[in-house]
Amino acid sequence: MSVRKKLLIALIAVAVVLVAVVGGTALYARYENGKAPEALGLSTATSTPRPTADGAGDADGADGADGAGTAAGDLSGAWTVGDGSQAGYRVDEVLNNQDVTVVGRTDDVDGTVTIAGTDLTAAAVTVSMTTVATDNSGRDGQFLDILHTADFPTSTFTLTSPVDIGAITAGVASVQATGDLTIAGVTAAVTVDLEAQTTATGVEVSGSIPVSFSDYGIEAPDLGFVKVEDAGTVEMLLQLTK
Repeated sequence: MSVRKKLLIALIAVAVVLVAVVGGTALYARYENGKAPEALGLSTATSTPRPTADGAGDADGADGADGAGTAAGDLSGAWTVGDGSQAGYRVDEVLNNQDVTVVGRTDDVDGTVTIAGTDLTAAAVTVSMTTVATDNSGRDGQFLDILHTADFPTSTFTLTSPVDIGAITAGVASVQATGDLTIAGVTAAVTVDLEAQTTATGVEVSGSIPVSFSDYGIEAPDLGFVKVEDAGTVEMLLQLTK
């Protein structure tokens, strides 16, 4: 066999391997992305009336004197982050130029929220970072390391300016709020997209915060064949009760 023919065969073999690797990676990315949970969001598209003081709602199923939804007075007061709340992160890993969405979640969330009339005036939410989990225990171990959870086991979000959620009395309030997000001991000012609605047992709030990990002194892992994007999203779904 001539040298030229051997070289041609070798090149074809390399090409076949590359196609297999790229194709396999694309299939893997498609499979993993299909498994990724959807973003945390409100459980329903419209609000559920809360019972009135006497335990009954209006005849049309809505609270308030005008029958249009939850009365503002029912919202005022201190609320506690209760069971069913979740928080976590969403970020892309890049594997051979293919984006693979990774989602970590925990239900170890607590905090308090204060509403005055229809203004959200205060909020302080704490998330246990040591219990955030994905579908890969190896990745989770690395997550604990890069976030220095041995020294900083929790992350917090604190509202820094009041925000009007008046639309919640008739349905879903969609607003932007400002606050301080602390991760790995570093605090940065953030803007959070919030949606809130009433439920039969309280108030439900979902939020998403775009973040750059470098803002918190976190170096996204880069193993050459796979690296984690610096930008991601912090997500939360809070079930508030009085």
